[in-house]
Amino acid sequence: MSEKDIPAASRDPQVPLAPTQPQATVPGTLGLPAAGAQGATQPPQVDLLADAPAATYLGSAQGNWFARVGWRHLVAWIAIVFSLFPILFVVSAAFNPLGQLSSTTLIPTAFSGENFSKLLGTTPFTRWFGNSIVIAAVSGFLSMFLSALAAFAFSRYRFRGRRPGLMFLLLVQMFPQFLAMVAIYIMFTRITELYPQIGFNTWWGLVILYMGGALGVNTWLMKGFFDTIPKDLDESAKVDGATHTQIFFGIILPLVAPILAVTGLLSFIGTINEIIMANVFLTSADSKTLAIGLYGLISGERNNNFGIFAAGTLLTAIPTVALFYSLQKYIVGGLTAGAVKG
Repeated sequence: MSEKDIPAASRDPQVPLAPTQPQATVPGTLGLPAAGAQGATQPPQVDLLADAPAATYLGSAQGNWFARVGWRHLVAWIAIVFSLFPILFVVSAAFNPLGQLSSTTLIPTAFSGENFSKLLGTTPFTRWFGNSIVIAAVSGFLSMFLSALAAFAFSRYRFRGRRPGLMFLLLVQMFPQFLAMVAIYIMFTRITELYPQIGFNTWWGLVILYMGGALGVNTWLMKGFFDTIPKDLDESAKVDGATHTQIFFGIILPLVAPILAVTGLLSFIGTINEIIMANVFLTSADSKTLAIGLYGLISGERNNNFGIFAAGTLLTAIPTVALFYSLQKYIVGGLTAGAVKG
């Protein structure tokens, strides 16, 4: 500010004017004063939450958290409690010394291994267990292998009838397997007369029946996974002189190990727990599976043999749980990749 800028009425010739200090400016701001400099104005700071009560703010924050994430935790805990209820009841019944359904409670009051002793001593449980493991393992492996062959053909080749074939496999899966029970019974009655090795009361006959039931869904699931593998790998192998068999076993199968584990596990679980077709197909006592044998324990005297039935159920779950944990690292990747169509 110079002397000319001061009005004449307020100008005192006796008092010299103090020299003014130049204001510090920020480069590139067109002469605006820097923060902290003399004459610089600070923008007013307004606290938006100053007038709001603390309780109201915390309540709204908690409400927003529950609306966004909290309800998922609630649903998860409800699902966990709902799924653990039958497991706790079966465990309590298996270790109940009385072994009766009427005396079983959710929280066990006493523990005893008497039901397991009766199961192993009075019933052919070991034979049932062996039959179920063999049938489930063989049918699971064969259905997995045949589904992989079919999925490879549908994914890599273009041929006449490819799309109708896929639609037919999808259409067949819409109908439950037990709807064809009468037709299967009549067909295997004739097969038993001609080829008794794969007829009624044989492992191979039931394995063939299970393979046909699981082929459609496994083929569709594997095809989605095969589509995610680039076809450039096949073409590069063909340029190097590889055959279709070498490409399938040497390149494709190692890359699709997750979906092989998933389909094998699903086939194993579905076979070891199946009872409707096995009850019709297997009639002799030596060829029964676990599902048929355990069901026979409670079909007549449900109250008295429920403890033995619960003990057998726990022992049946051991191979399934062990197989699940051994293939756990493949399950998530196999299911998610198989659900994506490339």
